[in-house]
Amino acid sequence: MKVLFVTAEAYPFMKVGGLGDVSYALPKALRETGIDIRIIMPKYKINNKYRGAFKKVSDFKTYIGWKTVNCSLWQGEEQGIPFYFIENEYYFNRDKCYGHIDDNERFVLFSKAVAESVKYLEDFQPDIIHCNDWHSALVILFIKAFYRNIPLYNKLKTIFTIHNIAYQGNFGKDTFWMLGIEEEAYFNDNCLKHYEGISFMKSAIALADYVTTVSKSYGEEILRAEYSWGLEGILKKRKKNLKGIVNGIDYEAYNPKTDKFIFDNYGLEDFYKKEQNKTKLQKEMSLEEDSNIPLLGIVSRLTDQKGLDLIEDNMEKIMAMNIQLIVNGTGYESYEKMFKYYNKKYPKKLGLNIGFNHELAQRIYAASDFILVPSRSEACGLTQLIAMRYGALPIVRKTGGLKDTVKDYDVYTHRGNGFVFENYDAVELMDTINRALRIFGDRTKFEKLVGRVMEVNSSWEKPAQEYKKLYESLI
Repeated sequence: MKVLFVTAEAYPFMKVGGLGDVSYALPKALRETGIDIRIIMPKYKINNKYRGAFKKVSDFKTYIGWKTVNCSLWQGEEQGIPFYFIENEYYFNRDKCYGHIDDNERFVLFSKAVAESVKYLEDFQPDIIHCNDWHSALVILFIKAFYRNIPLYNKLKTIFTIHNIAYQGNFGKDTFWMLGIEEEAYFNDNCLKHYEGISFMKSAIALADYVTTVSKSYGEEILRAEYSWGLEGILKKRKKNLKGIVNGIDYEAYNPKTDKFIFDNYGLEDFYKKEQNKTKLQKEMSLEEDSNIPLLGIVSRLTDQKGLDLIEDNMEKIMAMNIQLIVNGTGYESYEKMFKYYNKKYPKKLGLNIGFNHELAQRIYAASDFILVPSRSEACGLTQLIAMRYGALPIVRKTGGLKDTVKDYDVYTHRGNGFVFENYDAVELMDTINRALRIFGDRTKFEKLVGRVMEVNSSWEKPAQEYKKLYESLI
């Protein structure tokens, strides 16, 4: 079975968020099941250590509207995973993956180039094209619009995975000309039309042979208007072909026994070294060095979706307690300013890095007693899975993938693997933090809970088998 996995980002060549992790780790796990899965992505301004390892496969042309655009297809390999890269200097030779004024045009080109490149893949004729999020959504539309009468594409099946429905690739109708397709056939409520503009993601949901998302609960939530960002109608029409498969994490990349970014490696057998990581991170962040002070970590985009307004409402109360907080993230300016204010006011209690530092994130997981993830909505979330792997207990809201992966700790039965609150409410968040801190005060219960959490299997083994079954059912 041959699968072409299409993504805008994949570790180690480009990683902005969770999509970059998943786009590397899932194909890696699927290859271990015997599937010949290969990744295709744009060729960004990649670190020079990789560039010499790529070889050119072919030059070809495609179109943006009436404009002819030259592209090249390159091939490389990372940890045994074959990668293909779409090169166009003008559109992709940039440091940033997203956030450009011409992102609509860039990812129209990427999608067209991926569809065209199937002709040039040496010794690899995919059975399935697996697209991810809005950046590659149009691949499915272009295959149906332009390639269905070509034998190479006749039996090709398509899957589209929603990683975050809040980011849909929505643009004004003035983008439509770039697609080069008939307005009458595709600009309608059953395909591209979204309000008065177009939605790249909506077209893929409508046209893919199967649609997946990254947790069972999120797959149920996005059928409701409060979670779907306007796409509940098309999702309900595809309900029979919609499945939630919870994400995993790469157990080699996230392993406290071998992680080169943390101060001291540890496992259950030498768990006392986690306290050494804690005091060393306290020193690095200029906090009071005391392993008995509960340490809470935030590794997150600083946005409303991630529950930052609930944290903001509680900041004075949190800072008044005998705890410490370390924040690593970037996002809305208002939240960045808020954390800078409290960092200045409580420099020994709040450690702060505005931006995103991957190495610091690893040290926060290794040092923290608790990780805060009070999201308004969460497709899956990798933060809580990584935190548990490192023995940091998650404090989460009961939504999406958080609901599927974190079960509330019961002090009487001792079941559960974290601390969960249900309603999106600042008081409930504070009550849950207090409940977690009471368990921290009982070292026997706390250490037993941490030990059990570290043994939770959040690897890609089970999700990969579910994807394999889905692939097999399609072909």
